[in-house]
Amino acid sequence: MRMKGSVVLLCVVALLLQGCITKVVTVPVKVAYKTTKGVVKGTAAVVDAVIPDGDDDKHKDKDD
Repeated sequence: MRMKGSVVLLCVVALLLQGCITKVVTVPVKVAYKTTKGVVKGTAAVVDAVIPDGDDDKHKDKDD
């Protein structure tokens, strides 16, 4: 009987804390996504600065 009570209590607590668990998981994921996005944009900007003529192929296709 005591085991059933523990299982029921565990299920109730899990349901009550579901919103908190979602926040604990999603906030670090969002931070990691935004950080990675910024790093990729920064890397692309550096590559464009180092190779300024690298995008000529795009302009040639539009002109033809």
